Order: sequence, then C-alpha cells, then structure tokens
Amino acid sequence: MGMFDQIKDIKKMRDQAMEIQRELQKEEVEVSKNGVEITITGDQKIKELNSNDRSDSDIKEAVNEAIKKSQEVAAKKL
Repeated sequence: MGMFDQIKDIKKMRDQAMEIQRELQKEEVEVSKNGVEITITGDQKIKELNSNDRSDSDIKEAVNEAIKKSQEVAAKKL
C-alpha cells in the first residue's frame, strides 16, 4: 500500500468519524431521576436541566445517568 493510499484511508476514516459525530449531535436522550429532568445529546452536551430544587446529590445522580445513556447511544452508532 502506497503512501497516497494510506492518506486516502485516513481521510475516509476521518470522514466516517465526522459523520458519526454529526449523527450523535442530533440524538437526544431524556432522563428523569430523583425529580431531576435532563435532556442530553448523543455527543454528551446537556441541552436542558431542570433541578426542580433538588439536592446536589440528586442532580449529580441524574447527570451521571444521562451521561451513561448517551454513551449507550454512541456505542450503538459505532
């Protein structure tokens, strides 16, 4: 395999990774836990967080759950 073929392969992999990233940005996961409501994207950006005056511990548990679910969505795309 020549150097140019390797560059083509790297570009193809990069393009595929970028496409997956775009798809993940469109995915949304909604989590409601301990009275806290979170919407997070597949690329793990929190879009909405409603704490409903819950404790920091409740918020942390809900955020961790949302991240876990968004990771599961991402794993399915790979």
